[in-house]
Amino acid sequence: MIEFKILKKSKKSRARLGLLETSHGVVETPSLVPVATQAVIKTLTSEEVLQTKSQILICNTFHLHLKPGEEIVKKSGGLHKFMNWQKPLMTDSGGFQVFSLGFGKDLGVGKIIKNYKRKKVIKYRSQPVSIKINQDGVYFRSPVDGRKIFLGPKESIRIQEKLGADIIFAFDECTPPLAERKYIENSLEKTHRWAKICLESKKTNQALFGITQGSNFKDLRIKSAKFINSLGFDGFGIGGDLGESKEGTEKILEWTIPLLEEKKPRHLLGIGYLEDMENIIKGGVDLFDCTVPTHYARRGIAFVSTGRLDMQKSKFLKDFNPLDKKCGCFVCQNYKRNYICHLFRAKEITALKLLTFHNLYFFNTFVGKIREKIKNGKL
Repeated sequence: MIEFKILKKSKKSRARLGLLETSHGVVETPSLVPVATQAVIKTLTSEEVLQTKSQILICNTFHLHLKPGEEIVKKSGGLHKFMNWQKPLMTDSGGFQVFSLGFGKDLGVGKIIKNYKRKKVIKYRSQPVSIKINQDGVYFRSPVDGRKIFLGPKESIRIQEKLGADIIFAFDECTPPLAERKYIENSLEKTHRWAKICLESKKTNQALFGITQGSNFKDLRIKSAKFINSLGFDGFGIGGDLGESKEGTEKILEWTIPLLEEKKPRHLLGIGYLEDMENIIKGGVDLFDCTVPTHYARRGIAFVSTGRLDMQKSKFLKDFNPLDKKCGCFVCQNYKRNYICHLFRAKEITALKLLTFHNLYFFNTFVGKIREKIKNGKL
């Protein structure tokens, strides 16, 4: 189980400082939760991830079910021993794959659509091309071998129990943008029913977070927040598509967070660009997971105090500066831009490791500064 202590509440916003205590250590909140999809931060060892100031990771239930399988992880002593990570862990429920392998894949959209001008194309009884959603759960085709996989609330909880993370999530349908209201209403009924089944199915002492949905419809977000809050979850996830813009995300937080029990932690699922962080934390978010620092690193993008650098550009071959003179990470202390640029252009995998380490350290340092702002009454 977990214990959540609120250390300070801002007088300027809904931001708060907290301590999330688990059997594998304490997380200072607000906190970024880096995504270790297959029980690894790509290119880094667990020891290296620790050095990036990462406090807690989230692994992917769906992908770990595919390979190596939850039975192998359980026989290895659970995720912590399997991946040699001694600090807190979360697992998602597989609900995000309902979106990413479904309508997200079909329409080429993410959880937020920038410059939202497209019509609502997902009608009430629409189904994605590659998966089948029914009242009991979701049928997938394995991207590994093509076999049929069914995942519902009972199955998700069973898998997550065997994986053994400190915090697990209820199975939901992560709703797509571009869906009409009737589709979202029907989806919300399923998610709420599945939330109750998840609670009834859980047999371990892992903390279970319920997920609120409702797309960009205010009344449905309010309905979902009230319902999920009433069920006695250990914490809350705020999920689904998150509005038509960053301002839309802020509105969804305004509608949702005041209705969630204050003494329990709140996790925003799948959002975490640097420019988002202060706003979502001011909105009352304690934890948020995001692939941005790692995903961008593997594509040559370094986040620095002056913005972003594309380290694949040849101009950096003549740049003898560190990535960021203000950064204290081992990459900035020991390597120059010209060397990292050379590694990318030579297609050396060490380039991916160096940028991944730097970006994670930079993001975690950024969030640490936000915690200081809350502590000092500046946020």
